[in-house]
Amino acid sequence: MAVIAPALALVTVTIAVVALLRAVLHRGIRASLAAPRIAHHCAPDAFGLGFETVRIGTANRRHLHGWLIAPVAGTDAPHPAIIVIHGWGGNAAVMLPLARPLHQAGFATLFLDARCHGASDDDSFASLPRFTEDVERALDWLAARADIDAGRIALIGHSVGAGAVLLAASRRPDVAAVVSVAAFSHPAAMMRRWLATKRIPEWPAGRYVLGYVQKTIGHRFDDIAPVSTIARVRCPVLLVHGADDDVVPLGDARLILAARAHEAVELLVLGGGHDSFADLEQRLEQLVDFLRHALEPGTDDAAGQGDAPVEQQTSGPGPSDAPSDA
Repeated sequence: MAVIAPALALVTVTIAVVALLRAVLHRGIRASLAAPRIAHHCAPDAFGLGFETVRIGTANRRHLHGWLIAPVAGTDAPHPAIIVIHGWGGNAAVMLPLARPLHQAGFATLFLDARCHGASDDDSFASLPRFTEDVERALDWLAARADIDAGRIALIGHSVGAGAVLLAASRRPDVAAVVSVAAFSHPAAMMRRWLATKRIPEWPAGRYVLGYVQKTIGHRFDDIAPVSTIARVRCPVLLVHGADDDVVPLGDARLILAARAHEAVELLVLGGGHDSFADLEQRLEQLVDFLRHALEPGTDDAAGQGDAPVEQQTSGPGPSDAPSDA
């Protein structure tokens, strides 16, 4: 017994130390991956647009902040509508360059802050599935309004938000159209790129981090990856990607395009990088035309889209120089 007692004590201490180190490691992983919360630098009135600030309930008894912009006065209700969601570390304000063209096209628009972003409630962590939960709750909230046509609601997302709107559309047949801006093809590939920037080796540290993140978010990366979810999306989709994106390579967009289930999925290649909307702003007429066609009354999902170009490449010139079939 005199020998066993110290051995048991040593084992107990060792287990406690390992558990402590593991807890510290997990806390460090979460802290390093946490999205920065950035305050809004402007609101829709900076673009000369009236708006309503709304709060929408989401999962875990949290609430989302949003700006609801009504369409041009005099247009007939119920209105087609667009939900716009930002990317990782962004907020609704960074997406506002889209507001005026969508407003003038006759769409009601809801610019949304995901949990842990902007002015929305905090939560234990943010993730692509949680972005999707927030988009889906906003979709339900918007569809319940008498002034909104529940059958004509489209989704626009950037980066992680793009992955979220594709995931939402893959399980919600009531989504009428999707615009995905700078989506990554697979979370694991995105995380491996992040690990490389931190000089963290793939084995064993990188594998451990990937496994921990999947366990924490409660989803396998393969199940939520845009390259997988696009095959389950039945509505028209416009994939928009910058040719100079050094965060998510253009090849990711082409992988998503290749995995589509129907021909109503297009790729629009612009100049510019991951977070620059300058080139997209010059081509908003094409985005609006896509949405206007997809949300026309009586449009049946992918019907009528088969002759659309699969990939369009644009760079440099403004809208007046756009090719006639763009």
